[in-house]
Amino acid sequence: MSTTVRIPTPLRRVTNGQDKVTVEGATINEIINSLESQHPGIRERLCDEQGQLRNFVNIYVNGEDVRFLDGINSPAKEGDEISIVPAVAGG
Repeated sequence: MSTTVRIPTPLRRVTNGQDKVTVEGATINEIINSLESQHPGIRERLCDEQGQLRNFVNIYVNGEDVRFLDGINSPAKEGDEISIVPAVAGG
């Protein structure tokens, strides 16, 4: 099953400038692994050493933050909109 992932501007240098990448996977973790196989180095920007999402990275499935679903194990199906959104700090 293929899913399209929206890539934010700061990560596009890893994806050769692509703003959308089509990958395979039934969970966010599988999607991240598929992204990593196509674009080495992206996983370390998304996940920490324990394999969990970094605090400053938000991933949404159809507008729902995966942290409020099943985290990195949240399911994804063909046609879902997956977005990676880096947190923005300021004040």
